[in-house]
Amino acid sequence: METSARNVFRGTVVAVHPGAVNDEVELAVDGGPSIVASITQVSTRKLGLKPGVAAMALIKASFVLLMNDAENYLLSTRNQFSGTVGKVIPGAVNAEVQVDLPGGLGVTAIVTMGSVEKLALAPGKKVTAIVKASQVILAVPR
Repeated sequence: METSARNVFRGTVVAVHPGAVNDEVELAVDGGPSIVASITQVSTRKLGLKPGVAAMALIKASFVLLMNDAENYLLSTRNQFSGTVGKVIPGAVNAEVQVDLPGGLGVTAIVTMGSVEKLALAPGKKVTAIVKASQVILAVPR
């Protein structure tokens, strides 16, 4: 798949929880954590999503928030990935931050340079990457 999304996770649908308008779809990621997406029922049907179906989760790096102390809070965010900062690539306004996750996968975030300083983001720092389920895009092969 060719995409501008920095975070692409391949996996298998393990659950679909129908709602009044949107469905929650849980994807077991190959070698990584589960990811929950909130998508319309129309999209669930169009993509043929049901347990056992191979799918991909796409997450734009700008949708990934980083927290130093997420373990001290109960968050409404469904997707929470604890890891360590692998690298920080600074820019004039923003930085790209790679968070290494257990199992060898990683997630990339784009944050402001102010956030890099405020959170003291540097290689080896423990952080949690959080992503709202509504920010996760699901894809399946044709």
